[in-house]
Amino acid sequence: MKGLKCGGNMYVILVYDINLEEKEGQKVLRKTFNICKKYLVHIQNSVFEGELLDSQLLKLEKELKRYIREDKDSIILFKSRNQKWLDKQFVGKKEDYKTSNFL
Repeated sequence: MKGLKCGGNMYVILVYDINLEEKEGQKVLRKTFNICKKYLVHIQNSVFEGELLDSQLLKLEKELKRYIREDKDSIILFKSRNQKWLDKQFVGKKEDYKTSNFL
């Protein structure tokens, strides 16, 4: 994961996939979820979104790197300086997310 170097706010969508085949996977999953929840809003299973300062994004990435096993787990960060370029579309059950107007 590599943060952007510009100043200001960043709109982030974070998606993770934690390998649960080993016992350690449950611990990594819990830690990952809790770290993400500190910075972003949980919107669906392993998906979070929200607006962060660049400094917060760097902290988030640093904390996640402590637990993610690079050979087993993955995190994808979608980043945008301007959330107006993003559009959220629901297919199927639509949840009443606190952030539904963000994306």
